[in-house]
Formats: sequence, structure tokens, C-alpha cells
Amino acid sequence: MSGSVRQLVTRARDEVRNLSVPEVADALEGDAVALVDLREPDEVRREGAIPGAIQAPRGMLEFWADPASPYHREEFVPSARTILYCASGGRSALAAQTLQVLGYTDVAHLDGGLAAWKEQGRPVTFAAGRR
Repeated sequence: MSGSVRQLVTRARDEVRNLSVPEVADALEGDAVALVDLREPDEVRREGAIPGAIQAPRGMLEFWADPASPYHREEFVPSARTILYCASGGRSALAAQTLQVLGYTDVAHLDGGLAAWKEQGRPVTFAAGRR
């Protein structure tokens, strides 16, 4: 059986919660949420990040998110509300699907990613000296 990345992303979006920009903004104003930015460090430096996001490059997510992994990071809690985002929503949909497999019970992703966030005039932060 063969497929394409587009098919994988479409399937993931069908299996995870897809949140709009306003839904994510509301979630960030409410209860505790782990907002996870899956983009690579150079993307974050160039494009900025949603304020308060945990930086976790996609390639490390499973290792950092799995409590049984020697690389586990305490910011990742399977029972906590977790919202993922990337540049446009593909990687975050796939990652949300993966976290569900790892036992995360309240995981979603920002549909449209940082691009949608910025298009709606939402704030981004940059590392000191970058813009």
C-alpha cells in the first residue's frame, strides 16, 4: 500500500481535534494549556512564535512527550490539555495523532498553524534582537 504525505495529513486531520485561531486564543486565556510549537529553531527565529509556546522540534516530540523515555521533559503531561502548532497545520495534525497513540487524552492542533494565527493579527514573539 502506498500513499502520500497529503493523504497522511488528511487522515490525521480526520482523527484529531482541529482548532481555529479564535478557539486557540480562547484556550490560552483560560485554564492551563501546554501550547507546543513543533517548528524547527530556524523557523522560530525567522517567523516568531505564539507567546508562551514550548519549543519542541517535531523530530524530538515523541521522545520528549513519552514519560517512559529517558528524554522525557516535564512540560509534557499525557493528561494535560495540549495544543500543537506548526507553520501551516500539517506537522501539527500528524503530531496530535501521534500523541493520541502515546496516550494523551486532551490533544488538539491549530488548524492553519502560525500562518493562520498571523493572518488574523494575533501576537507573535521574537527572540531578543530578531524580527
